[in-house]
Amino acid sequence: MNCSYHDASKMIDHALLMPTLTQDELEAGCRMAAAYEVASVCIMPYYVPRCAELLEGSGVLPSTVIGFPHGGQATSTKIAESEKAIADGAIELDMVINISAALSGQWQYITREIDEIVSLAHANQRKVKVIFENCYLGDDQKQRLCEICCELKADWIKTSTGFGTSGATMPDLELMLAKRTLPTQVKAAGGVRDLETLLKVRDMGVSRVGASATAAILDPAREHWDLEAVQANGDDQPTGY
Repeated sequence: MNCSYHDASKMIDHALLMPTLTQDELEAGCRMAAAYEVASVCIMPYYVPRCAELLEGSGVLPSTVIGFPHGGQATSTKIAESEKAIADGAIELDMVINISAALSGQWQYITREIDEIVSLAHANQRKVKVIFENCYLGDDQKQRLCEICCELKADWIKTSTGFGTSGATMPDLELMLAKRTLPTQVKAAGGVRDLETLLKVRDMGVSRVGASATAAILDPAREHWDLEAVQANGDDQPTGY
């Protein structure tokens, strides 16, 4: 395996967004994500304060969604959601574009909305992942969104919510990676459920993955490294080995 454990684990935003999750399940999910030392926990907005409390000192970031899952909220509503999320302790915001506006060719509206959210986040030292929901879009629309987001210095462009008709596909990831310009990065969401796929998209250039199957993805990586050998070399080691 041509990477360290943390090269893999720090790609994952552990998703706790299913509307049927109970508070006990949200708590357990946050604790599990901390034990696996992922990048962030992306949690329902109402649970951000508790998520931030549970993750404090873990190195795992609290994150949440804006305009989720369909993106049809007014821009002013998305701004209010973002302000609330920031106040509650979210470090990263995953915002869904207005899909209807994109399909209607309302690029000025789309640009203004993304600019407002990115500017607000960056002014508060937060980061933004802009969700396209590619399953509803044509390649020309995806390409235009890549251009807009990169011009506005969005931190990530993201394939999907995980609640559309499909998640990340290899052709979409190839398109987004080809059309993005740094420092904007690419996040794959939906469809990455094992370590092999995680490493495959990492090799392509994807830097984050949204996943709920975190344990299934990372358990093989945990088994791959010998604890004593890694510690003897002074490398990082995830807790809970």
